[in-house]
Amino acid sequence: MTRPFEGVKILDFTQVLAGPYASYQLALLGADVIKVERREGEDMRRTPLSREWAERGLAPAFQAVNGNKRSLTLDLQKPEAIAIVRKLASQVDVVMENFRPGVMDKLGIGYEALSAINPRLVYCAVSGFGQTGPDRLRPGYDGKMQALSGIMAITGHPETGPTRAGFAVCDVLSGATAAFGVSSALYQRDRTGKGQLIDVSMLEATLAFLSGQVADWSVAGHRQTLSGNQAVSRRTTANLFKCGDGHILLAVNNEKQYRALMSALGREDTLTDPRFADWFARNENEPALRAIIEEALAKRPAREWETILEDAGAPCASIWKVEEVIDHPQVRARGAIQELDTPYGRLRFAGSGFKLAHGGGRLDRMAPELGADTDAVLGELGFDAAEIVGLRAREVV
Repeated sequence: MTRPFEGVKILDFTQVLAGPYASYQLALLGADVIKVERREGEDMRRTPLSREWAERGLAPAFQAVNGNKRSLTLDLQKPEAIAIVRKLASQVDVVMENFRPGVMDKLGIGYEALSAINPRLVYCAVSGFGQTGPDRLRPGYDGKMQALSGIMAITGHPETGPTRAGFAVCDVLSGATAAFGVSSALYQRDRTGKGQLIDVSMLEATLAFLSGQVADWSVAGHRQTLSGNQAVSRRTTANLFKCGDGHILLAVNNEKQYRALMSALGREDTLTDPRFADWFARNENEPALRAIIEEALAKRPAREWETILEDAGAPCASIWKVEEVIDHPQVRARGAIQELDTPYGRLRFAGSGFKLAHGGGRLDRMAPELGADTDAVLGELGFDAAEIVGLRAREVV
């Protein structure tokens, strides 16, 4: 079955995480993504988590977001390389890049130059602050955006201070925003025949995902504080609790769930206790309610409570590690982790995060070795073998 973006060709200059995550989503859905790298390859190929994979130029972090892509190496400081880019741009549907604003323009391959060659071109630029504004030239990094956007002001505990999320949340949500932007522009092009510039700011993308917190302040004047593991519902029983062998996260957010929780814990007596008559009273008497809940939870390990409480109608989860959750029965049943036979054995990667009734996301090939597809891409442009040898000799590719 045809996937949504089959037939769409993308020239991808993105590096590190936000941009590659965006083009990876489109590659999973069938787009032909040509990843352009400098001749020595981008730094993510050699991140120091695993020496073995870094020496191969295929570090896990690089593989995670570059599957289904083809690798073309070019020295963009050389006019011949720029000529190749311009020729490619005349034939592709999308160009994606995440350099600082102005870098591609100085090279002669920015939006204005390439759209003059190809008016149907969709050009997506991802940067820390967007293409305009006083901070447009400042670099954008995930940690910096977590601190600046307000995420770290609400993440952490009052007694220990702010903390960043345990993954590059601003990078990936900016990538998801960019993929949505490209999808939107391609859909619009089908009706107008015109391409356009997509200007993705990591700061603005992050604020879009903080829409609830923005409205809390702008509508109700509520100032966000460090909330630890407390849910945004502000329900006392939507928080992290100690149990027999660690912790369990309760997501008990309504009255029916609350009654199910207290019954499953064997503390039906609390249902008539005036200290816990409603959510306002429960919040006011949170220490006492927490003590009651944790005393009961101490009798069993977290995984047992997870089953008992879920079956009783009190939503919760024990704390699963990444290496555990990828083998969770639900994850396996849905095929959420894609498995791929490679020259290095069978590898597993996260997929697109949603399913289509037909033509959904699929990982067909692992991330490419550096320059693995250079000859093929140049051949598609009409270069013969001798010309390609010449380009290599001149260190253009």
